[in-house]
Amino acid sequence: MSTPARLLEILAAQGAVPAGWEDTVGAVRRELFLPDTIEAGGSVISRAENPEQWLAAVYDDLQIITQVNDGLETPEGTYQLPTSSSSMPSIMLEMLELLEVREGQRVLELGAATGYNAAWLAHRLGSDRVTSVDLDPVLARQAAKNLDAAGFHPQVVPGLGEYGRPDGAPYDRIVATYTVPEIPYAWVEQAPAGRIVAPWGGSFFPYSFAVLDVADGEAHGRFTGYPAFMRTRRNRPQRGYLANFLHHREEAVESRTDLSPLTFDGHPDALFFIGLDLPDAWHLRVDADTGSNDSGGEATFWILADDRRSWAAADHVPGAEEYVVTQYGPRFLWDEVERSYRRWEEHGRPERDRAGLSVTRSGEQVWLDTPGSVVP
Repeated sequence: MSTPARLLEILAAQGAVPAGWEDTVGAVRRELFLPDTIEAGGSVISRAENPEQWLAAVYDDLQIITQVNDGLETPEGTYQLPTSSSSMPSIMLEMLELLEVREGQRVLELGAATGYNAAWLAHRLGSDRVTSVDLDPVLARQAAKNLDAAGFHPQVVPGLGEYGRPDGAPYDRIVATYTVPEIPYAWVEQAPAGRIVAPWGGSFFPYSFAVLDVADGEAHGRFTGYPAFMRTRRNRPQRGYLANFLHHREEAVESRTDLSPLTFDGHPDALFFIGLDLPDAWHLRVDADTGSNDSGGEATFWILADDRRSWAAADHVPGAEEYVVTQYGPRFLWDEVERSYRRWEEHGRPERDRAGLSVTRSGEQVWLDTPGSVVP
């Protein structure tokens, strides 16, 4: 039977349920927060057509996509960008554990989405101690309806998450359910003696939780985890098919490098530090199409600027001593990546765990080991 109790059983078997959250996971009905047609595990599932499969997906540790392209009608064949979801319950619990919620605390959630995470917080703390904000007024209204159906009544309001919710401040905890390229100082002001947890990073490596404690008008903390959340909608860079980013291929400049394009592919520490230099470009590995399941190790490592003006491709061939690089645009993106990687090597290949983040009224700084050792 697919029920909250079954979800709790699945998560407990993974060791994913922090102390104090067992009752909440087992009590809140996730089905009340999801539409009748969902996308889970790469499949679109209709509750009307296959109710058992729908419930099985709902009460599994799966991310469930509930909106694409901001809910706008798009022509067939248009790139489908997920823009709202019900996150994997195990990731939700990881984030809530980092938040270190305690009874009696007041929490501001940024990114209401379906309302399921706000329901967990309301079950644990009480509805009157939870406020949730969502930029999309349609999502905010639906989240409020979902919460009401589940018997919870936290305040859910439309608004720009980067501004927080000053009307309800101060808060003990602030949590974002979307990735931000930087921590707004407004959050520091609104949790003056609290904790902030948010997925953090630019386009190149957006896979870190920033966990910051606030005191004396400043927030300091470190990075952990490897979450994959949707980006903030404010100033969100365009995404699309690879072909949407490639242009002027006949004008591209060819060169060679002795650095294998796959040296840092899948290496999170290297990608994190490279990402500090390239917050406005993303990367994509494409294995060669050989007509079989085995690419033979041949692959192309693409680097694509968010503004779509520049792109680069580095081709990996097994056993080669040099690799062909092709670049176009005002920026030579491969050169930028290679310089950043070499600099990371020169500093002893530090792990991300040594990095930290400070947010003050004057801005945000990433540092290595101690706040005084700022990473330029």
